[in-house]
Amino acid sequence: MSKINISKYHPIADIKDHLLFCNNGNVVACYKVELPEIYSLSEKDFEDMHSNWFQAMKSLPVGTVVHKQDIYFKKSFTSQNLPNNTFLSKATHDYFKGRSHMEHHGYLFFTLTKNKQLNNSKYFNPFRKADAKIPEVLQENLQRFKAAVNDSVSFINNGRKVSLIPMRSQEIVSMSSDYFNGYNDGFDTAIELGRKDIQIGENHFDVLTVNSESCFGEKVQTSKINERFTSDDFSFHQGFIDGLGLSLNENHVVNQIIYLDDKQKWRKLLDKKIEELNKSSNFGSQNKVILKKIQHIQEQINTDDSSRIIRGHLNVIYWHREARSLEKIASQIKTEFKELDIVPYYPSSEERKNYFLNSYCCFASNFSNEDLYVTDLKHALCLLINNTNYQSDKTGIIFNDREHNIPVLKDVWDEKKKRIKARNFAIFAPTGEGKSFLANNILRQYFEMDVRLVIIDLGGSYTKFAQLYPEQYTVLRYESGKNLGINPFYISDVKDISPERLEDLSVFLFELLASDLKVTKAQSVSLKKILQHYYKTVSEAHSLESFYGFIRNNREQLLETLGIDKAYFNITNFLHILSEYVEGGLYSFLFEMSEDQSYKIEDKRLIVFELDEVKDNKEILSVMLKLIKTAIQRTIWRNKEEKGIILFDEFAKQLKFPNVLESVEFYYQAIRKQEGAIGIILQSINQLPDNSTSASILENTQVIYSLNNEKGYDELIKRLNLSSHDLNQLKSIKNDLTGERKYTEMFIKIGKESNIFRLEVPPEVFAAYLTDGSDNEAIMALYKEEDNMEIAIKRFLERKAA
Repeated sequence: MSKINISKYHPIADIKDHLLFCNNGNVVACYKVELPEIYSLSEKDFEDMHSNWFQAMKSLPVGTVVHKQDIYFKKSFTSQNLPNNTFLSKATHDYFKGRSHMEHHGYLFFTLTKNKQLNNSKYFNPFRKADAKIPEVLQENLQRFKAAVNDSVSFINNGRKVSLIPMRSQEIVSMSSDYFNGYNDGFDTAIELGRKDIQIGENHFDVLTVNSESCFGEKVQTSKINERFTSDDFSFHQGFIDGLGLSLNENHVVNQIIYLDDKQKWRKLLDKKIEELNKSSNFGSQNKVILKKIQHIQEQINTDDSSRIIRGHLNVIYWHREARSLEKIASQIKTEFKELDIVPYYPSSEERKNYFLNSYCCFASNFSNEDLYVTDLKHALCLLINNTNYQSDKTGIIFNDREHNIPVLKDVWDEKKKRIKARNFAIFAPTGEGKSFLANNILRQYFEMDVRLVIIDLGGSYTKFAQLYPEQYTVLRYESGKNLGINPFYISDVKDISPERLEDLSVFLFELLASDLKVTKAQSVSLKKILQHYYKTVSEAHSLESFYGFIRNNREQLLETLGIDKAYFNITNFLHILSEYVEGGLYSFLFEMSEDQSYKIEDKRLIVFELDEVKDNKEILSVMLKLIKTAIQRTIWRNKEEKGIILFDEFAKQLKFPNVLESVEFYYQAIRKQEGAIGIILQSINQLPDNSTSASILENTQVIYSLNNEKGYDELIKRLNLSSHDLNQLKSIKNDLTGERKYTEMFIKIGKESNIFRLEVPPEVFAAYLTDGSDNEAIMALYKEEDNMEIAIKRFLERKAA
């Protein structure tokens, strides 16, 4: 057994910016690789990324070595980025802490080699020339190399799917130290090179490799069918070697090393190789197989002018604390290779050491011809891993990834509007699929991030979660024959009569008049003049009834006094239509008050308007929405910088009436001036009328949530203009409501980005979101006893566990 103490033979001579100067004379340009989320890519995406990689690399200088390294660590989730300051957030924080998942780090290295011929012997000691001096590199060569790499990196970054970020010197040192320290935490150690495995500290390492043309089957491709999510009526794709990535679920490193060779030189070498194999093909079937493959490569090179000959090497280095576990991991890796029709090579002790050491970026140029397969660049690039874990934003709503069910923060507010221009959202799901549960989850987290919530609810789904915040919520419930206590005309001070206030009041009155004709500028100016005159003349007890009486009592001289032509304002029509809302009219009860009760909601951050009793009355519902709107404008929207969300739940019931839809559209227009968002919940997008008003609403809705729908997603795809991969993602949704970890899956699209997420919550959160059933009744009974929702939920869970 031999040992290497890396501190004595350190491979790094110097680092300048992201350039690593190696003791062996190589210069390596080091980049971190940021990839798209797993499951977010379509078959075409994989093809496009393959094409981008090829275009970026085909013009790199002869002798350049490209090394892509993907490192996967088995980790325990720390919960350190999750909020932990409320009853439900603490429950979530503790519930997921310690959950096993895979962490992925991707790197890309471009090497300017001292040995341009790349003609190394089989076993090469990478440390033999190590000394303290910084190797000299011709400045002209280095500048040409940097320019070529910069062009390649810029091309990749312009493709937008992949980001290459120059590594900082400390990151390069840390990456190197971790590699040679065998990813042991907390101590430095030496590399022990044994016959059966490599041991570094507490970890045992082994290697499987693809090092010859004979390893490959019939073909490689940019992507393959993902059997787990594919069904009879749709195909879900994954990268060709994704099975060696995140889903392997063991500590491992995937190295792909590409030597960009001289095409003409390799044409001659291939001709020679074919001649030799033709002579020996009668001596074994293996020779015939290799001959056929090399002839195929030669044919590709000769017929495709854009081809770029390369030598390549692919290996998987894996490790475990228990040496006996290496065999099990090797079996998993071999199974994945078998799926790809690739037969990996298992190296002996000396080769194992060789492959491990040369898989470090400084030494990647040390492989010999015996360690490399010969092929075209396009072929080799099919073996890149092009995706990574679900990526958490710095802040956002907690969902769960599809791979390990660990929390992922998604910024669906998008403060800086990088992904979306309008943060309005829509939730689509049939009855029983959990749309109110999902809405509770989104709104509760927004609320705990100091966003003000207004919920217009026809189903009573939010009162329980609101009761967890007793001082901060209010529920305004419509009861038959009673008003909501909202008086749009109420002022507490003459200073309240601002141009904006008069504008809002005039819009409110025109909506009450429900004219089918568009309001003209002349009509609008006329009504604002009358309102202004009313407030100057009448000093107290302002209300709709008072305003109505003022116009009626002054009808003869009002227009003349204000200089308004009769053609601009029809007093008779105005008084006739509004008579329904005043002085004993059919709907006068809606406005029977003089003092506004809106102040009750001014200091509340969670306001629920429950309109269940009015859902089937077109007129009352329409007026209610208008009244609510005026209350929101005067309280919640006074501070334009305060974040706020308005949610319309059971939206379909509100949409039965055209004037209601128009009233809702107003919110969409007004929200643009606010730091806010509007959410709607529908069973199906078909419940939204197919007209210009709905089209405007959908156009301004750029965050889409869809839960499982057994009836299909055709209309959703059509009206939201979703992609074919969006449809495949939707069709792949599968819930698990019976397993140990219960979850629902949902499709989330934020601007142009889409993926499937899961929603798994701890028991405390599940109890808080329940809206019906015996468990909900039991919690509400305990709440009546305790007058404290947190205690009620805790007691309920204790009883269930007993």
